[in-house]
Amino acid sequence: MGEQARITAVLGPTNTGKTHYAIERMLAHRTGVIGLPLRLLAREVYDRIVKLRGPSVVALVTGEERIVPERTQYWVCTTEAMPQGLLPDFLAIDEVQLCADPERGHVFTDRLLRARGTHETLLLGADTMRGAIAALVPKVQFARRDRFSELLYIGPKKISRMPRRSAIVGFSVDQVYAIAELIRRQKGGAAVVMGALSPRTRNAQVDLYQNGDVDYLVATDAIGMGLNLDIDHVAFSSLAKFDGRRMRPLQPNELAQIAGRAGRYTRDGTFGTTGEAPGLDEGVAEAIQDHRFAPIRKLQWRNPDLDFGSIPGLIDSLEAKPDDERLTRGREADDLMALKLLGDVDAVRQRATGPKDIQLLWDVCRIPDFRGISHAEHAGLLETIFRYLQEYGRVPDDWLARQVKRIDRTDGEIDTLSKRLAYIRTWTYVAQRSGWLDDETHWRGATRAVEDRLSDALHERLTQRFVDRRTSVLMRRLKQKESLVAEVNDKGEVTVEGQYVGRLEGFRFSQDKAGSPDEAKTLRQASLQALKPEFHLRADRFYNAPDTEIDFTDQGGLMWGELAIGKLVAGPEPLKPQAEAFVDEEAGPDVQQKVQRRLQHFIDRKVATLFEPLMNMQRDETLTGLARGFAFRMVEAMGVIPRDQVAGEVKDLDQDARSMLRKHGIRFGQFTVFMPLLLKPAPTRLRLVLWGLSQGLDEFPDSPPPGLVTIPTHGDAPDSYHTMAGYRRAGDRAIRIDMLERLADMLRAEDSRGGFEATADMLSITGMTLEQFAGLMEGLGYKAEKGEREKVKPVAEVVPGDAEPSAPADAPEPGPDAADAPTPDTPVMDAGEEPQGGITGQPEAPAPAEEPAPEAEVEAVPAEGTAPVDEVADNVEKVDDQIAETPEEEILPGTAPDADAGPEIEVYYTFTWAGFGRKREGNRPPKGKGKPKGKGKRPPQAKGKGGDGQKGRNYESRPPKKDKIDPDNPFAAALMGLKDKT
Repeated sequence: MGEQARITAVLGPTNTGKTHYAIERMLAHRTGVIGLPLRLLAREVYDRIVKLRGPSVVALVTGEERIVPERTQYWVCTTEAMPQGLLPDFLAIDEVQLCADPERGHVFTDRLLRARGTHETLLLGADTMRGAIAALVPKVQFARRDRFSELLYIGPKKISRMPRRSAIVGFSVDQVYAIAELIRRQKGGAAVVMGALSPRTRNAQVDLYQNGDVDYLVATDAIGMGLNLDIDHVAFSSLAKFDGRRMRPLQPNELAQIAGRAGRYTRDGTFGTTGEAPGLDEGVAEAIQDHRFAPIRKLQWRNPDLDFGSIPGLIDSLEAKPDDERLTRGREADDLMALKLLGDVDAVRQRATGPKDIQLLWDVCRIPDFRGISHAEHAGLLETIFRYLQEYGRVPDDWLARQVKRIDRTDGEIDTLSKRLAYIRTWTYVAQRSGWLDDETHWRGATRAVEDRLSDALHERLTQRFVDRRTSVLMRRLKQKESLVAEVNDKGEVTVEGQYVGRLEGFRFSQDKAGSPDEAKTLRQASLQALKPEFHLRADRFYNAPDTEIDFTDQGGLMWGELAIGKLVAGPEPLKPQAEAFVDEEAGPDVQQKVQRRLQHFIDRKVATLFEPLMNMQRDETLTGLARGFAFRMVEAMGVIPRDQVAGEVKDLDQDARSMLRKHGIRFGQFTVFMPLLLKPAPTRLRLVLWGLSQGLDEFPDSPPPGLVTIPTHGDAPDSYHTMAGYRRAGDRAIRIDMLERLADMLRAEDSRGGFEATADMLSITGMTLEQFAGLMEGLGYKAEKGEREKVKPVAEVVPGDAEPSAPADAPEPGPDAADAPTPDTPVMDAGEEPQGGITGQPEAPAPAEEPAPEAEVEAVPAEGTAPVDEVADNVEKVDDQIAETPEEEILPGTAPDADAGPEIEVYYTFTWAGFGRKREGNRPPKGKGKPKGKGKRPPQAKGKGGDGQKGRNYESRPPKKDKIDPDNPFAAALMGLKDKT
């Protein structure tokens, strides 16, 4: 070192520009080295110098990273990784007050005492080091630098009231995560910075804070070492920290180092406490504000002259005591502890016999315990590495590949990724050691790539957990008073400034759930502000949409496609419902009124279209008197009225009035007065909704499926429901009223007093089995008597090929059977159509079992061309023999003769009116003629003249009654009018 070399100690508080000054001085020389306390800070300084001089002349050397170009002029290093014996023109050591740190102090003290530049050396740190430096460094010059801005203490403050651009400091990982989670809920998110993070993760998190995505930073005391951030306020969540062995209170100078990060350049900063941390003592607060602290008197030291003659000798040299009273031997470090553990292993002692082997063992012991598991486990890993290096001269590639592969995974949560990141740092450190690997370049790149992937994954998880990017972006745009851009995709998903905020369902905004009420309020405010133009555009599209795009639901909802945009409410009359729109208040009154008007137009036109016959009848001025009154009754009942409810009014109507009402489509049935056109599915569906509104029901019964002749009854539904649905309740099922009237027409021809049986037409029109039809008739007021009888089959079924014989004159007529009922596969129909059999959903009638027909007594005369009788007998005998030889289980059903088979039995029902003796308008059965029909029940009919097989006649002693004209029959009414004229 020449005589012109100078040593300068630049001392002062934070925010004095010491590091910036050192970079300027280094670049003024041809070569230089700067040692920094943190890997993060080293990376930051490296990036700054690269921007100024380019990457080809700048080297970065840390424990886990080594970038050394061939033309290197400037070395940026962590203090531990500073190259020895390089003799640069310039050398700087930052944060020299760390000489007093119990863990790392001996490294800084060694650099303070021994590292020098050939032309200039700078020692940067706190003013508390002035006395120690003056005593230990001869010819040192001091330069005092004052803080560019003021630092003020503002006392305790809740996290919920923390000002923007604040840093909250915690001293454990759990504490940092808890604070970050709380800020995310209350403030939208926070960035997280810890010393254990990789530079890549740390830089990504700092960018979140620096670019304004979040306004809060949660960090450990790592931010106290030269990280330059735009922080206005620093809050301590604790005043104590764990130093590796015990919890201890933070010293005023340590608090000042961290608090000094508040304020940038000439902008003033503040500091205080938060959470469970008490307020600072008044004296401590004043000392931090005035930068007055007790001087550092003792520096940590470890002997640099090591003895590699033997392991015990190396340990003794490391534990040597200093000669200067200002120096104190540091506590046992991790590398020394590892050396002692390995020195007790026989295999290690046997291998470490010479200075070279002991030097190698010491280099292995200096691998940091990044994993932090246990000293014994860490020593076991070091033993394996030493064994490979001592035996093979290198670490095997396949073994290292397996170690790295286990770590190279990006799944898992924050803690898992943090552990993997710590593990990969061990192998990154090994890859940086010269001569330990065959292909150092490959493994440095491979371990760095794994670290980068883990760093990116960790940054992503930290952001997902502690940053609500959506809220932070919207809040930043609102503060900047910029117009927010909202977009709604075809699925209704709403994004504001590219952030998903919720879903627009019709004209109501369904907000995505946010963390806190304040956050949700802010999010909704920003979203609705951005959605105002979209509300107006959507309202215009809806107002001009055709009616085909709008529909109502069975529960009275109003839909625009798949979007619920309103509902129906009861109006002054059943046929005048009111539309209520679903529109957010923030959309404005114009949108609300436009949507409501369009919905009202739709439902008014829908009622007018589906109930056009009623509307035409209501507007017909030719209807007067009783006819007009009855028309209003039909309008109020929406086109369907049980006849027993208007029996008196129907009786009072004359033929002219009935004729006028029939012209409007009214049918006066025996059970119901109705309009057949209004029994179609569409009017029925709307009628049920309007009926539910008028009845004030909370839940409307569903409309029956279209085309069914009968449906199961709703036990809890009022009778008026079945009427509005176009059905009449009859027992366990309800029958459609138009089909009921057709059935009533058939029943008029039957003797309801003497009894009758169901015909095939009756079963076909209702689509029921005989048992179901019996239940229906009982529901209509008839009495059903069940009976059984022998079923007689024609002789033609016994002798195939013969002509079908005619039934004898005295044979009973075939009665209805369960097999005559239509099957469920028979198609269904709408009101007014001809029935075509069964109905959907009807239970299938069981088919009667096939039984062999009874043998007919026929004379055995061979027909022409047939075999002789003897041959037939021989064939029959052969068949009998085959049957006897065949096992019983192999005989097919119906192939073996069954001499014991009895006659086939059929079930039938006889129906009689159960209401004789009481007058009941509307339910009275028509008077039938003749006797009940059925098999085996009627006496043989007398033959007519000539024995032609015609039915006999019935004779009565009383004279025949005069035919009474049915007033409900329009043809009969016309006939009566003609008779009156004649």
